Amino acid sequence: MLRRISTIAVTAAMTGGVLFAALPAHAAPGAGQQTMSARGGAITVNIDELRRQSAELKSKAAQLDRLGERQAAQRARAQAAAIDQRIQQLIDAENNM
Repeated sequence: MLRRISTIAVTAAMTGGVLFAALPAHAAPGAGQQTMSARGGAITVNIDELRRQSAELKSKAAQLDRLGERQAAQRARAQAAAIDQRIQQLIDAENNM
């Protein structure tokens, strides 16, 4: 259980800063966006943007592999996997509401 919580915390930290910086406070959910309530406030998440970030990281990992930078490629793939996992969590949470 402790490992799961730390994984979620790391994932949230990695994706959270980018999301809140990229979205204006008055953004209304459109296609590819979800709004979730958290303690009375609303959080808007752009799933299409998360998917784009994941694809960019996967592309970067492939390029690093071609350059022989295996550890850097592995880190980029891990970040992409964390974003993919976060996307799935958001979709599951929305479906279970």
